[in-house]
Amino acid sequence: MRESDVVIVGGGHNGLVCAFYLARAGLSVTILERRGVVGGAAVTEEFAPGFRNSVASYTVSLLAPKVIADMALAEHGLRILPRRVQNFLPLNDRDYLKTGEGITKSEVAKFSARDADKLDAFTDRLTVLADLVRETLLKSPPNLTQGGWLAALGEMIRAIPFARLVGGLDIGAKRDLLALFGQSAGDWLDGWFESDAIKAAFGFDAIVGNYAGPYSPGSAYVLLHHAIGEVNGKKGTWGHAIGGMGAITQAMATACAKLGVEMRTNAGVREILVEKGRAVGAVTDTGEIVRGRAVISNLNPKLLFQSLIDPALLPVDFRERIARYRNASGTFRMNVALSELPRFSCLPEAGDHLTAGIVMAPSLGYMERAYADAREYGWSKAPIVEMLIPSFVDDSLAPPGKHVASLFCQHVAPELPDGKSWDAHRDEVADLMLDTVERFAPGFKASVIARTAISSASSVSWAATSRMES
Repeated sequence: MRESDVVIVGGGHNGLVCAFYLARAGLSVTILERRGVVGGAAVTEEFAPGFRNSVASYTVSLLAPKVIADMALAEHGLRILPRRVQNFLPLNDRDYLKTGEGITKSEVAKFSARDADKLDAFTDRLTVLADLVRETLLKSPPNLTQGGWLAALGEMIRAIPFARLVGGLDIGAKRDLLALFGQSAGDWLDGWFESDAIKAAFGFDAIVGNYAGPYSPGSAYVLLHHAIGEVNGKKGTWGHAIGGMGAITQAMATACAKLGVEMRTNAGVREILVEKGRAVGAVTDTGEIVRGRAVISNLNPKLLFQSLIDPALLPVDFRERIARYRNASGTFRMNVALSELPRFSCLPEAGDHLTAGIVMAPSLGYMERAYADAREYGWSKAPIVEMLIPSFVDDSLAPPGKHVASLFCQHVAPELPDGKSWDAHRDEVADLMLDTVERFAPGFKASVIARTAISSASSVSWAATSRMES
């Protein structure tokens, strides 16, 4: 039996950040991580000989600057390069839209002078709300309470700073805030713009990582959420972590180790130990008990409460709500090793657009159909694919002259209809994703040396093409 002040179950980036702050406050902390490396979704691995890439997460913006500074991540080796173009949308064989500092307005004007004229006002209003949301992220929200007003008094006091933040907005911004939390991104964008291209650029931010269509209620907030990030002090920008996303969590692990955090890998947890209504430790897969004055979870809530805690210890209402909790992924994630850079029909030569998030989804209607297909058939017939090519700015990820690309693909159903298995269809869907890129960048499929594919079922398929490269 081992004992710490705090036991953290799961060593993903959130668990590492939590461990750092607790250890800095003087507490002893033990992290229990199932895999052989900490980092969770932010890990860099070799997926084909000589080719490395981020396994799940694939780009950085939403990592809080305060966390970067407090953990001294730059001193521990983290470097983030901002995208020179933020997003690149190939629309067809001729037309494209690029977004980024100093170029968005002129790019939008190619499609609509009216939209270009409205862009500054739209961006200003979105920025005001993004600043508000950013301000709340490092504050503890009030909790729900039972009982009368005395029981709720402490939480009411905690809510005062939030009320002040919202109270500081003008009436237009307050109305925008209410609209963005309940409205669809499609309705919001249709009210501002007329051209498909600019609506697709903003609309993608409303559905990326979100199993929903751009006209799904609440998707407008997802658009806002993706506007709150920053890279190297520049708000609203995205970047590449040199060495892949695993460079972030390895720097975090170094910061934790310097404070004495014990990070135990290959230490899966099979049960949360509960005594007298309190979590007091964790039981590992090998039967070892690790006790703590507090237990913190860095796990999927359904996994935690449905698999690691005795259901009899949880209130019936809570168990029912967890059973209905929607948190499965609608994303299909691929890494591909490439013999050469892709050449897009609309912009074939290499350039700054290859540092961007390359979004293959030319309109809100295209995105809405992709979501409808996934709900009906299990995956989109014409999927949404965002591709990043980190090796274009980071030559540590691939052999000389070769490249790696991340494909973040949507939509796929978390569970396939009619009892179908993802194991039986993963390669078929992977082929469809490559075909989608091929439509915009002819010759792409022939350049693929190897690929990995991770579906909602979290299994991994690896394949190498028969084409050999010297």
